Amino acid sequence: MTLRLTRRAFAGAATALLASPAVLRAAEPMKFRVSLDTAPSHPRNVAMVDFVAKVLKETNGELAGEVFHSGQLFADLNVSKALLQGQVEMAAPGAWTLTGLVPDCDMVQLPYFYGTPTSVTWKASDGKPGAHVNQQLEAKLQTKVLGPWIDLGYQNWYSTKTKIDKFEALKGLKIRSPGGAGISWRIKFAHAIANTTAWPNVPLALSQGTFDAFVSTDESCNSAKLWEAGVKYSYADHQFMGQYIPMMSKGFAAKLQPAQIKMMSDIWGANIADYRKGSAASQANARSVLEKNGVTFFDPSPEEAAALRKAMMGDIDTLIKEAKLSPEIVKLVKESTGSAA
Repeated sequence: MTLRLTRRAFAGAATALLASPAVLRAAEPMKFRVSLDTAPSHPRNVAMVDFVAKVLKETNGELAGEVFHSGQLFADLNVSKALLQGQVEMAAPGAWTLTGLVPDCDMVQLPYFYGTPTSVTWKASDGKPGAHVNQQLEAKLQTKVLGPWIDLGYQNWYSTKTKIDKFEALKGLKIRSPGGAGISWRIKFAHAIANTTAWPNVPLALSQGTFDAFVSTDESCNSAKLWEAGVKYSYADHQFMGQYIPMMSKGFAAKLQPAQIKMMSDIWGANIADYRKGSAASQANARSVLEKNGVTFFDPSPEEAAALRKAMMGDIDTLIKEAKLSPEIVKLVKESTGSAA
């Protein structure tokens, strides 16, 4: 009897020992990495950190994400390839960094968006035009777009010595562009000369007079403290609203249950309004800091913006050709924002 008990106990212990690794594996969370190339204080980073925390809580620790800031994993220009190759699970690159793969990502460069409220951009990016872009991205990159795009902020003009208090003041200036056919077209429309200095070199180039003005956002100017490089003026015409597109890789999505993907999308959708508010607050604070450091802002009236928008429409065919925008995206944007033209 004692021998049988001993054998039974031994068999039970052996079974438990063999089973324990599987039990431990089942208890381990599924980890995923989020690649961002901006600093932790950036509105996009703040949004992603909040999202990851909410997913962890909602799944009781089953899905554990980690946000990698400041390009620790990949720069936005390279992260689309990393998503495609399964080298990272999630990212939210700027739409402008994806135009080489999907030219329609540059849809916000169309004059329909020039000098308009954020609601006009949201109608497009949250509506059929955005859905059309998402479909192309999902097909080309084998990704899953998580939901509505995160705002960065309005792109404006900034200068050092030249007082740009009206659009005509840009004529003849050498203007640094962040890149893309749309912005280059707009600089030419202003009868100015495009410059392609890399952003890290902008402060030195400004102080040396390499160019006279540039296109950027208040937050970018603030974070780089460009008043120290001589920036004194801004023509805040709100050329377009830059946005980031949140995506997960196909490999990561394949590991999730449909209910988990829906849960993550639902969390994102429930919080996107707050994330966008955070971006707007960041830009507003940045403008305040710039003003306190001697930067003078000139805000065109709605009538001035409308007149410029109408003038730009006269050369829209050139922009469409140079940016390689599809007839379909132009049609969808026009339908969603036609009242702004």
